[in-house]
Amino acid sequence: MESFSLILAIVVITALAFDFTNGFHDTANAMATTISTGALKPKIAVAMSAALNLVGAFLSVEVANTISKGLVDENGIRPEVIFAALVGAILWNLVTWLVGLPSSSSHALMGGLIGATVASAGFGAVHGDVLVTKVLLPAVAAPVVAGLAALLSTRLSYRLSKNAEDEATRKGYRAGQIASAGLVSLAHGTNDAQKTMGIITLALIAGGSIAPGSNPPTWVILSAGLAIALGTYIGGWRIIRTMGTGLTDLQPQQGFAAQTSAATAILASSHLGFSLSTTHVVSGSVMGAGLGRKGGTVRWSTATRMVVAWLLTLPAAALVGALAESVTDLGDWGTAAVAVFLVAASATIWKLSRREVVDSSNVLGTEEPAGVVTTAIAAVTPPPAGPVTDGLTATIPSPAPAAPATDPAATV
Repeated sequence: MESFSLILAIVVITALAFDFTNGFHDTANAMATTISTGALKPKIAVAMSAALNLVGAFLSVEVANTISKGLVDENGIRPEVIFAALVGAILWNLVTWLVGLPSSSSHALMGGLIGATVASAGFGAVHGDVLVTKVLLPAVAAPVVAGLAALLSTRLSYRLSKNAEDEATRKGYRAGQIASAGLVSLAHGTNDAQKTMGIITLALIAGGSIAPGSNPPTWVILSAGLAIALGTYIGGWRIIRTMGTGLTDLQPQQGFAAQTSAATAILASSHLGFSLSTTHVVSGSVMGAGLGRKGGTVRWSTATRMVVAWLLTLPAAALVGALAESVTDLGDWGTAAVAVFLVAASATIWKLSRREVVDSSNVLGTEEPAGVVTTAIAAVTPPPAGPVTDGLTATIPSPAPAAPATDPAATV
């Protein structure tokens, strides 16, 4: 790392900021079902996920290489282009986090990079074959495959535990769910942390700090792993609520099946170098698990909102990335203006989120008053018949002799 300009330093810091948002945006992928079924307490769950995200970051660099070497032409890409791409990705992550939608951080990054690259060097600088085979096709296939696997796994789980004692079954599957959640966290670090490694590596190549075709340096791997782990530890409670209880109601058997299916799909894609969306995989597996239980349901209104967000992610992030690149292309003052806009927009989104705080104490709705209507009705309901009658005989004078049969006290 012989040369390290100011713009390159800004790009690296912004990339790590994206990695941080990726962490808290995608915490739900690993831990939402574990928290919703009660297998782990919320804070313990996110701490465990953060640690395993960090470990997973060191297991592979295949996805990082897909981004740094395969998706766009690294020749002629300036660090400002990478910065513009990150602006689009970060803002999309924050907006979808604010409304509690589990959209894809991966596709936000891909979209931002594609939009900024096209604005800078034209469509020819994007490798269409890599985009289709390693980004778009997995985006369509992953939730379907994971959903079918989770559906079948859920039905198998219930069949195997059909004659077992309910409490023993729940304890066993909760233990299995903790293990499978750990595997998803490990897989998330293996896949998602690498995307930031790839984008930083691409920036280093564009800035002339390392040679074209280089693998991510060790310090890049470590910093990306730490950033995503810290973001995961913060906890994306809004999205955890949507994924854990807003999409379907899960029992331990379903949670175990969903997470095992998701972890298998994510680890396989990381090995193959697919820039897979862990959000798509986990969402598909949760829906499959919801349908796998007899009588289980999926809240399709929530699922529809998620799919719409998925479809918008690539083009929306690409549009913001392209606009940001158009401004940074005006010179240093343009880059400074984009940086100020990013900080201001991020601060505004955070301030809006404070209007309705979601954290570990109310992620499952436990902080909301339970049974408000029932409590109100109970407050105006007359006392039971027996006590009322006793009270009346002591305080109300006897009625006229003409109607003794209707006297409530006379029947006591």
